[in-house]
Amino acid sequence: MLARRIEPLLRARLRAYPAVAVVGPRQSGKTTLARSLGGHFFDLEQDADRLRLDLDWADLARGRELVVLDEAQEWPDVFPRLRGTIDADRQRNGRFLLLGSVSPSLMPHVSESLAGRLSLLELTPLARSELADEARLARHWLVGGYPDGGILTPERFPQWQEDHLSLLALRDLPERGLPAAARTTRRLFQLLAATHGQEWNASQLGRSLGLAYHTVNRYRDFLEGAFLIRVLPAYRANIRKRLVKRPKVFWRDSGLLHALLRVRNREALLAHPLAGASWEGYVVEQILTALREAGRSMDAYFLRTSDHKELDLVLEAGAELWALEIKLTTAPRREDMARLNAHADLIGAGRRFLVTRQRGWTERGSQIVCDLESFLREAAG
Repeated sequence: MLARRIEPLLRARLRAYPAVAVVGPRQSGKTTLARSLGGHFFDLEQDADRLRLDLDWADLARGRELVVLDEAQEWPDVFPRLRGTIDADRQRNGRFLLLGSVSPSLMPHVSESLAGRLSLLELTPLARSELADEARLARHWLVGGYPDGGILTPERFPQWQEDHLSLLALRDLPERGLPAAARTTRRLFQLLAATHGQEWNASQLGRSLGLAYHTVNRYRDFLEGAFLIRVLPAYRANIRKRLVKRPKVFWRDSGLLHALLRVRNREALLAHPLAGASWEGYVVEQILTALREAGRSMDAYFLRTSDHKELDLVLEAGAELWALEIKLTTAPRREDMARLNAHADLIGAGRRFLVTRQRGWTERGSQIVCDLESFLREAAG
């Protein structure tokens, strides 16, 4: 088992809270991580485990071992019990670990029953910062980070992703409340891949699917809550130019995106018309994951004006403002930094990063040209 960067933070939260919830997409490694902590494990999708938990609850509540509840949202009756057990002894921490793969299904129960009693963490598929092996790093963009999807066993890509997407559409998402036929969901997956990194246009997608735009918006929100897509909001600034207000939407895992695009290998990826958009989404996801794992709270946006001045990523934390341009190149040009500076000036960004495939870190005042690894180290610092 690869060590997960979130594990020290998870252990710290368990020491500080009675309960911790770890959320993230299916097959991202939540169960493996939880089992490595020991204690009593219950899969609440299984009737037998629900019965066992029900019968053993009093003993578990008195015991000192961690109780892990996998897919906790599948048994809502457990949340009032959790609240009562925690409130009976508020000084005891590290008692319960909840796992969930669809945030909209879990969070209402958490907010109603466990507010103030629980800390929330997100576990993504394996991030670039969690890989040391050069071969795995080299294929991470292509195959994505799902542990079973090719990052550890290359021959599984892209068949694992295709099977995973089919199961999501046929079973997992409908069981968790997505009110769409499997055929519609698969078609939506394809359209989201074709428009990866573009501004969200619910009306256009609705016409392609034969659905109303507000229905498409609900489906988007559901897929975001299932940790499959990232909705990156537009930055709002008081500048003289008119700004784009619609968000951009990315597939969070590049391996799922490439399976949908029928990309099988690195050569096909680099030749694909969406290679630049894929790299942009990949870099955004790796950066935001690194910031979250480091406990750095920064709000993320993109910027685009009506006359096409753009920043791929804007990171904001209080008065601190970073502007990023992401380029799929090993030879950045002087004009790239000049354009980044001009666009960053619009919002008064204090630091400007041109993230490319060129190795190293070159800094001149607030202007920095670096590769992704160098930026991730800066983000984690």
